[in-house]
Amino acid sequence: MNSAAVIRPRWHGRRMNAALLCLVFCASGARPVFGETDSKAIMAGVYQQDTSHDATLRATLDVTDKEGHTVKKRFRLTRVGSFGNGKTLVRFTDPTELRGVTLLSINQPGITDRQWIYTPATERVRSVAPRERSERFAGSDFTYEDIAERSLDDYTYQPLPAEDNIENHKTFKILATPVTPERSQYKFIYYWVAQDVPCILHAEMYDQEGRKVREMHASGLRKESGIWGARKTEMRSMLDGTKSVLTIDEVHLNTGVDDVLFTPEALEKNQ
Repeated sequence: MNSAAVIRPRWHGRRMNAALLCLVFCASGARPVFGETDSKAIMAGVYQQDTSHDATLRATLDVTDKEGHTVKKRFRLTRVGSFGNGKTLVRFTDPTELRGVTLLSINQPGITDRQWIYTPATERVRSVAPRERSERFAGSDFTYEDIAERSLDDYTYQPLPAEDNIENHKTFKILATPVTPERSQYKFIYYWVAQDVPCILHAEMYDQEGRKVREMHASGLRKESGIWGARKTEMRSMLDGTKSVLTIDEVHLNTGVDDVLFTPEALEKNQ
């Protein structure tokens, strides 16, 4: 892929950390999934496909409460580094009451991911405590843990005897279990990965009591400029009856993002 490549709204993908965009992004340059039977290799094809040095995207979240009322939220995401060893900024631009709220996530191999959040109302930067990882981020159905970047080795993977057809794709079903249970709100996660392209089409997340608490579904896969992506990704909170729909509006790759922006000290300074 050429440097400073720009991909506009016809496809929706790339990475808002693992839980958001690694769930919906697929690329022709990824490790092939065809015929794979090793579940970790299949997941590696999904997670390790992004070889860009940096990425900047604009996205929209439509958050719907249990009464059916929807609020539209827009944000800009900037990322530097590689998968499992990267830094990400998520900064909201709309609505007015969220404008300027910024989350910094830093992920390094073998180290628990670290997060800081800046809120304009307090004009302060604070770290996100481990107990907050299961809380909703900015009122959406994505939690702080979902936003944080995962490492492939954070989970063990087990193939399951199911080949469901989802969005007209045959799928592999994979059980993912956290290696260190106390570092995750989830006891286990089921993934349905397309057999013909390295995309997660569906996922179910279960809490420590074995209850299904979230469900993700990706739809409308398209191939643009050799890249596969989902036009829509929906996350549902099963116990609360709410949902959030993620749409990626624009992506810029390899534009030379400055690494100095990705520190807690820079969060407040660069508002």
